[in-house]
Amino acid sequence: MSDELKAELLAVGLEAARQAGALLRDGRPADLAVAATKTSPIDVVTEMDIAAEKLITGILAERRPEDGLLGEEGADTPGTSGVRWVVDPLDGTVNYLYGLPSWGVSIAAEYGGESVVGVVAAPMRGETYHAALGGGAWLGTTRLACRPAAPLDQALLGTGFAYVQTRRAHQAEVAARIIPLVRDIRRGGSAALDLCDVAAGRLDGYYERGLNPWDLAAGDLIAREAGALTGGRPGEPASGELVLAATPAVFASLQPLLEESGAWHD
Repeated sequence: MSDELKAELLAVGLEAARQAGALLRDGRPADLAVAATKTSPIDVVTEMDIAAEKLITGILAERRPEDGLLGEEGADTPGTSGVRWVVDPLDGTVNYLYGLPSWGVSIAAEYGGESVVGVVAAPMRGETYHAALGGGAWLGTTRLACRPAAPLDQALLGTGFAYVQTRRAHQAEVAARIIPLVRDIRRGGSAALDLCDVAAGRLDGYYERGLNPWDLAAGDLIAREAGALTGGRPGEPASGELVLAATPAVFASLQPLLEESGAWHD
């Protein structure tokens, strides 16, 4: 793929993420967090999620009508150009519901099954991360690099937990095995932003089971372009079975520990 086409895709992704982020930020009811224990706020979040994806798909249809699309809220069209957009219009919905700032819009463009452009906009942080394959990872105009090498016992990790109770229980067991071996573990609530935090040097590593393609397509590319290693189980790419992104030294130590701990199964 030419640099010109990657630049075009990046510009489209940045614009779509900016507009969707503004819609979600400005359209969120001020009293949503107060009513977070009721059923109606969930409906509001779902409506905002769908509205954001509709806005994104509209921009993509106008600017890149021959491209395919895979979206969290059900959009799935094959396209004819060889490019497919993978969209999570609102990653971190519980954070959004409660008024926490760690939620974002994640948009990636794939070609030949590989992410070539990734954008993650975090409006409440005032941050937009982006990367094009081979062009580095960026936070605005600042080039990103993952943290320098550190031993596992000094590593700060991020992770996430599923909403299914049995899977959550197993994930808690895995975390209990890992936490004595590292500096500490954080649970941010947005896989896309956790991956970007690895890229920005705010985490030494991040792992999670049960992610969907739209959760990781953009963030995985951004982390790799910042110098992190990403993957799943040993010898396998990142997938719903396991996602791991970390500095090279932490990756080499953490991957076998996750395998031994059974982080890849329920």
